[in-house]
Amino acid sequence: MIHPAVRFFVSLAAILCLSPLQASPEFRIQSSNSDPLLQKRLEQRVADLGLEKAVRKGKLEIALLDITDVDNPRIAALNGDAMVYAASLPKIAILFGAFVKIERGEMALDDENRELLTKMIRYSSNAAATEMLNRVGKEYLAELLQDPRYQLYCESMNGGLWVGKEYGRGVAWKRDPLHHLSHGATAIQAARLYYLLESGKLIRPDLAREMKAILGKPGINHKFVKGLKKAAPEAVIYRKSGSWKQYHADSAIVEHKGRRYIAVALAQDPRGGQWLSELIVTMDELIMQPDPVASLR
Repeated sequence: MIHPAVRFFVSLAAILCLSPLQASPEFRIQSSNSDPLLQKRLEQRVADLGLEKAVRKGKLEIALLDITDVDNPRIAALNGDAMVYAASLPKIAILFGAFVKIERGEMALDDENRELLTKMIRYSSNAAATEMLNRVGKEYLAELLQDPRYQLYCESMNGGLWVGKEYGRGVAWKRDPLHHLSHGATAIQAARLYYLLESGKLIRPDLAREMKAILGKPGINHKFVKGLKKAAPEAVIYRKSGSWKQYHADSAIVEHKGRRYIAVALAQDPRGGQWLSELIVTMDELIMQPDPVASLR
């Protein structure tokens, strides 16, 4: 089993970063949604993969949300609140910022912007990400991520999603307040962004469909995509990954055999890309398993 020191955040405060008095009902995920069976199974599967030591040493962070019933998500996580350098994964925050501006009438979803967003997400273009970050506005995005309506970066929850540097050479314009990262994420907060998108609480429905379409049809075959392509080729994936040196990250909404889940994993190891390819297969198996109680007998 995973060492007890491994932190597992699924409480209301951890998922939402607001007290119950502050949390508006439409943004609330109840702590009762944390699933001890799913948690136990995730811990065991991670140990079976030989990754228990990586989790214990803080070199691997995971969040898994079964959202087949989107109003009652089943949640499991390992080091879910640990904020680490996440390379290109936080480009999903730029995507979010762009769609908020579009919803507010401050940006058009024209062919040029759609193409930039698609290149940034599907093909992880740094040039497209930098251009879109500047169109959204660096300070605008930083404030939006900390906005009480979203709280995708929250100091009381050890951070979250952060984009404090263009994707290219040059210095960071504003590192995150807690960890001084240029491009950072926690597994739980990345999963929360996807959850808010899927539950209709992020942006209005027509734009949510557009945003999800851009996340679809991944253009890079590695990590989660590579693992599922072999193990579950019929699965539909909406994702954003990231890689830089020993830092490997992936995040996705997966639809498969009538079930739907959110998976996020962040690894700090040269073997991290392979870890993530193996992890998504085991996470998919956990969600697809029809009788979790029977598996523990």
